[in-house]
Amino acid sequence: MGYADLGCYGAKDSRTPHIDRLAREGVRLTDCYSNGPVCTPTRCALLTGRYQQRYGRALEWALVPADVNQGLLPQHTTIARLLKNAGYRTALCGKWHLGRESRFNPLHHGFDEYYGLTGGNVDMYSKQDRFKNYDLYDGLEKAPPTPGYLTELLAARATRFIDANHANPFFLYVPFNAVHWPFQAPNQPASQRDATTWTDGTRPTEYKPMLEAMDAAVGRVLQALDRHGLTQNTLVLFTNDNGGERLSDNGPFRHHKATLWEGGIRVPGLLRWPAKLPKGKVSRQVAASMDFAATISAACGVSAAPAEPFDGIDLTPILAGAQPEKERDLFWRINRPRQRVRAVRSGPWKYVLDGGIHNLYNLSTDPGETRDLFYTETAIASQLQEKLAAWEKSLA
Repeated sequence: MGYADLGCYGAKDSRTPHIDRLAREGVRLTDCYSNGPVCTPTRCALLTGRYQQRYGRALEWALVPADVNQGLLPQHTTIARLLKNAGYRTALCGKWHLGRESRFNPLHHGFDEYYGLTGGNVDMYSKQDRFKNYDLYDGLEKAPPTPGYLTELLAARATRFIDANHANPFFLYVPFNAVHWPFQAPNQPASQRDATTWTDGTRPTEYKPMLEAMDAAVGRVLQALDRHGLTQNTLVLFTNDNGGERLSDNGPFRHHKATLWEGGIRVPGLLRWPAKLPKGKVSRQVAASMDFAATISAACGVSAAPAEPFDGIDLTPILAGAQPEKERDLFWRINRPRQRVRAVRSGPWKYVLDGGIHNLYNLSTDPGETRDLFYTETAIASQLQEKLAAWEKSLA
């Protein structure tokens, strides 16, 4: 999804009233980042609260069907396991993409329930990937073939979990696979795709209705909280795992998914917790996917595993106004045979090493990364290069 695909982030052609409600009733982050420019690495960071690079080279990029032996090992601690151990009921309804084999299944990572896809994307109606592999699971087993639009099935399962567990503490992770391709609108079951049509579509006819259907599904989850009187003291977080692709609107930012330019990693970030956070606040606090696990952990009064301390920070005191906004450094890395890119953001400054090309931008005055200052702000460039080298060394 693109940064500017939501109404609360300036959408021009789509309506997202339910997600916009989170911004209206909570805090909207302007400078929120995905930990990676594609799905798998960000999801790893989101669940562990740590840089995904700490878990091996395989989790630095999107896992593909051939990577059957790759995934997040159960020996590593997720926020779901921390909360399960603290007495919370836990569920995942949606996209996993952290390992296809049974040994990587979410049930081995602290989730009591799992309903969703193990891979990166499926046809929204057949629930098959582009290689015709059926990929809809209920726990460790494949779910029976189920008619219906996948976004709506995931929302139904999520609300059923809330209905069943509203009297107890619970953690619900609902990673919709929309608006990832294949781009398919709701109520069009004849639109099933194959490998030759997998990425077809236009923004008005497929992407926009797909996005709005996802927003309606978010609304169903929020309505379940309302129905059980849980809204006031439930922390709800909304974000996405990378910048938008070809049909998305990334707003003022350069480039798109799979890059470390702002369009590839700047994402929406919304937090609503009426009991603790202000209403309608807009914050420029720099945040990342890994901060959400740290924030949830602090909210629930549990600590990170001693052997796996969080790299993310608890955002609550900053967003609540108890602490000032924190200047911090964030780092990214793409390590692929034909794509080697590094980036660091420090304060308003961002340094990108793309192959052998150095770039430096001041995001406060140039969010679109159009004016390279590497050869004029040499002291700042040198400082950020040193920080980036130290970060990479810390991962060894």
